[in-house]
Amino acid sequence: MKKNTFSSGLKNKQVRTALLLAAGTGSRLAPLTDRVPKCLVPVNEISILERLVDSLHEHRFKKLVIVVGHRADSIRKFFESRTEGMEITYITSPLYKTTNNIYSLWLARKAIDEPFLLVESDIVFDSDLLKDMLQPDRIAIAELQPGMDGTTVTIDNQQKVGAFYGGAHKRDNQHYKTVNIYSLSRRTWQLMRERLDHQISTNMVNGYYETVFADMVSEGCLSFSPVLFDHKRWHEIDNHVDLRAAERMCALPRRPAVGRDARAPNLPEALPLRSMQI
Repeated sequence: MKKNTFSSGLKNKQVRTALLLAAGTGSRLAPLTDRVPKCLVPVNEISILERLVDSLHEHRFKKLVIVVGHRADSIRKFFESRTEGMEITYITSPLYKTTNNIYSLWLARKAIDEPFLLVESDIVFDSDLLKDMLQPDRIAIAELQPGMDGTTVTIDNQQKVGAFYGGAHKRDNQHYKTVNIYSLSRRTWQLMRERLDHQISTNMVNGYYETVFADMVSEGCLSFSPVLFDHKRWHEIDNHVDLRAAERMCALPRRPAVGRDARAPNLPEALPLRSMQI
């Protein structure tokens, strides 16, 4: 496969807003996450969050919305000197200890009304991989590797995502792992917000937004163009084994640039540029 996009026919305006879900406790990375959120855990001395922000700056993003919860003050402190012209909006999850990513995504429903990039807070990746994710309604996927779990998708004969499958589903070489990076059009987000409202109103706060994607794809109201990520250039970090594997990735440098401190969580908390308490 010569290109890392299955389909390159989308000509929409480039996405300039990102949404980061970073509220969880990251308990499987304890004790590293006892004092900092998972996104501030260093990978080869550079935090997951710093790597993401550098990528967003490289691709000229203008706005970042962050759903925070566990050790939120550390994330605010990080951005004291790292906005570099990017607007930062904080949304605080009051139920971060007992809810899952569907609730975090629902909390952002009033903060975004434009196409955006949705990113989980435990992903490290080569920044160059984002270049094909900057058009709306795309999904990052990777070829399945030993030890990968979680949601998978299949691709139909139109080179679109045909279906989502939960982690317990039997897999074969037609399945691709979701990387947990998506770009959403304004229309997709409007439709999704309605479904998220319904899920939360029925107290489905401990589920996953991938179930909403699955229903929308199945019903034909969501068409994702897949973008293939090289499995050697990204990693999801859930636990210490994942962290060590990510540190071995040749695409990830070992030392931060001069003057940067990816681990400044112990300093006093700064006021956010914008803040939303839900």
